[in-house]
Amino acid sequence: MDTRIVIFDFDGTLANTRAAIVKAKQETSLMMGLPVASDEAYVSTIGLSSKAGFAKVYPSLSDEQLDACVVGYRKFFEEIIKKDPPVRFPGADQVLAWLTEKGIARTIATARNTRSLHDFLRLWDWDRYFPYVLCQEDTPLLKPNPEPVLKTLEDLSFLPSEALVVGDMPVDIEMGKRAGAKTCGVTYGNSGRAALEAAGADYIIDSITELPGIF
Repeated sequence: MDTRIVIFDFDGTLANTRAAIVKAKQETSLMMGLPVASDEAYVSTIGLSSKAGFAKVYPSLSDEQLDACVVGYRKFFEEIIKKDPPVRFPGADQVLAWLTEKGIARTIATARNTRSLHDFLRLWDWDRYFPYVLCQEDTPLLKPNPEPVLKTLEDLSFLPSEALVVGDMPVDIEMGKRAGAKTCGVTYGNSGRAALEAAGADYIIDSITELPGIF
């Protein structure tokens, strides 16, 4: 595979943020007087923007209520990760170092907001691996729309045929496929093999340490 750039999802692909996201969404729901949904319902929204995620779980909310959910969610998330910080998936550092050594560009396309993502990157000294990231504020169209991939490739002068999109959710796979890139689903995040296969992933791995093996 002639890949020159890898576009990573963040939550559930590079970082294990699941517990913090679910807890923050539960707390937000309580704050808003909403029925607390199942863990699975909240997990199914990972990869979407916070607003889109709450709209998926609570479709009857007004735009104003959804905006209030986003504000509350970000507050709770920040409080939760201060007490119990999310961690990198085992082997992520080694894989990023390997890609760097091979001269393969590394980027992130995420619906996470810019400040939150950069806080994580600084915490783990990952700024050196990701000179380019694309966050929620950087494009009006988010996954599963292909725009985050297409914008990344245009900004960095790569072709879709040179790109591999790596993510844990079907929306990541759909985003990459619609952009004309190869896709790799990971089963250790927030969805399983069957969902990634159904989305049409070109490759599926059970550990991030398996990623170099598909090159």
